[in-house]
Amino acid sequence: MTESLDHHRLSAWRAYIEASQRLFTRLEDDLRDASGLSFADYHVLVLLAEVPGHRLRMGELAGRLVFSPSRLTYQISSMQRRGLVARQPCPEDGRGSEAVLTAAGLLALREAAPHHLHSVRTHLMDDLDDAEVACLNRIFTRLGRRLQGAEKVSTAPRDN
Repeated sequence: MTESLDHHRLSAWRAYIEASQRLFTRLEDDLRDASGLSFADYHVLVLLAEVPGHRLRMGELAGRLVFSPSRLTYQISSMQRRGLVARQPCPEDGRGSEAVLTAAGLLALREAAPHHLHSVRTHLMDDLDDAEVACLNRIFTRLGRRLQGAEKVSTAPRDN
């Protein structure tokens, strides 16, 4: 049996879970109210806007979003219907497909970004001092790397 958390760690865990859920909900509500975009829509648009050619293979995009392939397919299909992205065959091999940012998607991102940035500042960043921001960055960068490594290990083929 796994040892339970001490009072301080349990308190920190619960505070994290409750505050992060409230923060995510608030950020998503603000984003939807200002732009009609979901947080997932916005994240897809940001990732595509940041890469050369504004296109990513579906598998790479799923990995960066931490989405299952089926969830990404649903997300991209929804965004495609709204004209925010297109799905095209990969020019290199033709077997896979890529999500491609459209002009409408780039415009939607540019219009949403100032509102989203204001929300992030208002509900999180403006309440933190430089040391707290640095601490959050260290913690979540380290945790993200460890979890990403654990995903690769858990999805690696096993020898029987």
